[in-house]
Amino acid sequence: MYATGDLSTAAAVACAGAAAWFSGGPYSGARRAHLLLAGGGVVGIGPPAWQDLALALRGLRARWRPEWWAPVAGVALAVLGASVLPVVVGAAAVPLLRRMRRAAEARRAGERRGDAVIALCASLAGEVRAGRQPGEALQRAARDSGGLGEARAAVLAAARFGGDVPRALAVAARQPGAGGLLGLAACWRVAVDQGAGLAAGLDRLEGALRAERDQREDLRAQLAGPRTTAVMLACLPALGLLLGAALGADPLHVLLHTASGLGCLLVGGLLQGAGVGWVLWIVRSAEAVGDG
Repeated sequence: MYATGDLSTAAAVACAGAAAWFSGGPYSGARRAHLLLAGGGVVGIGPPAWQDLALALRGLRARWRPEWWAPVAGVALAVLGASVLPVVVGAAAVPLLRRMRRAAEARRAGERRGDAVIALCASLAGEVRAGRQPGEALQRAARDSGGLGEARAAVLAAARFGGDVPRALAVAARQPGAGGLLGLAACWRVAVDQGAGLAAGLDRLEGALRAERDQREDLRAQLAGPRTTAVMLACLPALGLLLGAALGADPLHVLLHTASGLGCLLVGGLLQGAGVGWVLWIVRSAEAVGDG
């Protein structure tokens, strides 16, 4: 019975010691006071080694890119299959995956810019209805919206000093996703040259841009099926390798160390790329028709 009590006491002491160490270790109070008085910034709750490791992992995660998983997977397959071919393929896939990632980022940036143009039209219409002059209204509306993008300074300068605002808007419309600024330039030109109501034209332009965005989103939802098919086609080879390994075969050895396996790998890779490319071409063609 005494032995049980001694074990319980020892376990409690060990747990308390572990808790004290992970909460800052010995002298944690002195170290925190020193960091606070020295202006050391945010004080962590763990030992400095753990804090440094956490900071390093956070920085690595911030700099990590999805395409870097390709060489990692290539190295893993090279170790499992005892061949350098997966490393070469993984390294060759990095530029292609980087291009796909940048294209996706550009598409998302264009969509955000298109939403900002719609918000700019709505804000500008409200400012004009409030009784402000078009130049002042555009300056106020541009502060709350990023629809002008990199050409914001040129457009605002033209609006402030009486420059050619439609021309500046046309230049800004060359940015991806900012095509709605061409309609804004047309509304501005008609309102200034012919005295038409700018707010009414902006309302119609905003409605048209919103309808176009909704149509594009509906089309993207309808194309979710073909996109899923492309993803499934891309994952089928990995699934086949896992099934072969589960059945007791050695698919990596056959594919990487035999002539017939290398031939099957080459033909299968070409057919795989052709299938995925064909599905993506169908999706892009449908999106281009919808945009048109």
